Amino acid sequence: MAIDDLPDEHEQSERVRNWLKENGAGLVGGVALGLAVIFGWQWWQRDQARQATNANLEYQAAVQGMAGADDAAVRSAIAGLREGDSAYADLAALRLAQMQVQAGETEQAIATLGEVNADPALQPLVQVRLARLLVDAGRFDQAIEALGDARDSASAEVRGDALMAAGKRDEARAAYLDALTLMDVAAPQRRLVELKLTDAGGTPPDPAQPT
Repeated sequence: MAIDDLPDEHEQSERVRNWLKENGAGLVGGVALGLAVIFGWQWWQRDQARQATNANLEYQAAVQGMAGADDAAVRSAIAGLREGDSAYADLAALRLAQMQVQAGETEQAIATLGEVNADPALQPLVQVRLARLLVDAGRFDQAIEALGDARDSASAEVRGDALMAAGKRDEARAAYLDALTLMDVAAPQRRLVELKLTDAGGTPPDPAQPT
């Protein structure tokens, strides 16, 4: 291309103006959309932080209000937390059940934990605590049912406790072996489970040997 064929400054300006005329709306729309996404994301983050802060404050208030408060008031506070789809409601229910056990109100604690539809991350803890209380109350079949098909060392141990208390030594032995298989070799609870297994007529496996 010869130098004379290159567009001069005026022609270049015209081309730019024509291009903007044809594509300006789309360009402006794209920029506006991008800004909307950025500002929308920032608003969502601030809103989530605000909700988390409010839920935490409500949880602290609920826990502080448990001492000396009547059962209806406490449950109302927990229900308020649950309306916000907050895991704090589950934590508050766990705390309430603990206080009920300490006060000798085992049946009330069982009822409290039985009403919890926990977040998946907290569900195993709720199930184990509920099952332990049911075992203590002599309701062994309900304890096993409360554990469902949970596959973790704590659940297997409590399942063994329920079976052993119900006189089902062979099944209890299998449950304790399962618990030891799922448990870390350095876990503080391991020695106790080994003793339970021995009491059930089993022999604790050697952690050094592959299973």
